[in-house]
Amino acid sequence: MANNFQFSTFNFQFVDTHCHLYDEAFDADRDAAIQRALDAGVTTMLLPDIDSTSTPRLDALATQSFSHLATQSLFRRMAGLHPTSVKEDYESELQHVHTRLYSSPKLEEGDRPQGGGGVCQPYCAVGEIGMDLYWDRTFEAQQREVLKTQLQWAVDLDLPVCLHIRKAHNEVFSVLRELNRPSWRGVMHCFGGSVQEAQRALEMGFHLGIGGVVTFKNATMADVVKAVPLDRLLLETDAPYLSPVPHRGQRNESAYIPLIAQKIADLRGISLAEVAAVTTASATALFHL
Repeated sequence: MANNFQFSTFNFQFVDTHCHLYDEAFDADRDAAIQRALDAGVTTMLLPDIDSTSTPRLDALATQSFSHLATQSLFRRMAGLHPTSVKEDYESELQHVHTRLYSSPKLEEGDRPQGGGGVCQPYCAVGEIGMDLYWDRTFEAQQREVLKTQLQWAVDLDLPVCLHIRKAHNEVFSVLRELNRPSWRGVMHCFGGSVQEAQRALEMGFHLGIGGVVTFKNATMADVVKAVPLDRLLLETDAPYLSPVPHRGQRNESAYIPLIAQKIADLRGISLAEVAAVTTASATALFHL
């Protein structure tokens, strides 16, 4: 990676709270995609993990970025087992996550995103974790157990969680109630539920991740965005997936975050500056950026 990136003079600053920039889809132009994100005002990108096969690429990107002063705080890592990666070998995959969370070297003061004394967790969240019953329910019981385990690790380590939920809102809410926490810290990534489900999530303490889907024609997310307090919304791309209009169907990237923010501003009848300021402050507080 080139080390000549400079932060943009863009008027607003944004956080992409969920992107897979380490994905092979960026192998041909990753440096250029990073520069476009910086030029668009994106100052931080959070990298969720998938499983042991994605970890080396994620770590290579994040570790390399920390060595460059201009991008020292650009990337923050998560550690977790994605629900679609919960298969017969889920116990060994869980052990991989446990090792990352509990055995990885801590960041020294100079490597912390915004400084501070002592050392800190090298991960900003446990994620992405959750339940996905869209394709089939073969490993539903295992997904439930894996989710409970990783939620407990997040509690033990005082880390927020990044939840992936697809066709499984009731099941995830059931797990959360079973663990009986007074409140949770985290985000329901790529939220696609109803206004009622959004309210349940807020009552439990969660933020909602809003991505490119909100720009789609007739998107039901418009009702959610208008009903939820602005400070409980977070911006995300889920790049390389779910590009916002007018890039729908193409590879997504963090540079498109302002398009998502502008749609939220339009739906709520507020300025882009307010969306940028509030969502960035919320992400910074939740993930300790």
